[in-house]
Amino acid sequence: MHSLPVFLRLTGRPVILTGEGEAADAKRRLLERAGAIVVGESDPDARIAIVADGDAATVARLRARGVLVNATDTPDLCDFTLPAIVDRDPVLIAIGTGGASAGLAKALRQRLEAMLPARLGALATALYAARAAIRARWPEADARRRAIDAGLVPGGAIDPLRDGAADGVPGWLAGEGAATPSRLEAIRLLSGDPDDLTLRAARLLGEADRVYHHPAVAPAILDRARADAARIVTQAPPAMAGDGLSLWLEMDQP
Repeated sequence: MHSLPVFLRLTGRPVILTGEGEAADAKRRLLERAGAIVVGESDPDARIAIVADGDAATVARLRARGVLVNATDTPDLCDFTLPAIVDRDPVLIAIGTGGASAGLAKALRQRLEAMLPARLGALATALYAARAAIRARWPEADARRRAIDAGLVPGGAIDPLRDGAADGVPGWLAGEGAATPSRLEAIRLLSGDPDDLTLRAARLLGEADRVYHHPAVAPAILDRARADAARIVTQAPPAMAGDGLSLWLEMDQP
């Protein structure tokens, strides 16, 4: 991973913007949309800057002051890059290529725009409003997370790709058996290349609470699991896997 994706809250904060022309105008619109106060290079309080003309001298001056800089179309001078954005407020999806290809990021954004319902943000808002009720229904954190995961699966009561999912939150909360039962799923890997994962395997890795795996399983495969999922090296699948979804990964024998 070449960069750490973050979302910066810029409302009411000064951000330096230098340069003129279409590129600068586009960056100004983006910053103002995020609530930033656009200022000039001399502002002493700004800690972030966009150099829209990619001028190396300007970048050097700002960096010397400890300002983090984005230099348009000059990735080697950038401390951070600006992603393509899918906006379903409050849901934001950022697609970045580390400056390798803005066109590729744009193409991916356009495809995601077509896939994601316009009211996806309404689901996030409804879940936020229901936080107290969710905690009351599932007091234990693990049970709560599993219940939410079960509701959000394809075809689930609050499937995020269904346009009316936000309206399903009350029924999901009131429903019985919202959490899936504990289980152990076995995955036989064809190779250590994540591109060879089946759609099912990739989905399970993203959902699992813990991943039991043979020592021969490649780190690149394990990186596809949830960041907070436990990774447990073992020579054989466990007799008792634990609550929630557990996976057993092993390499296919040649």
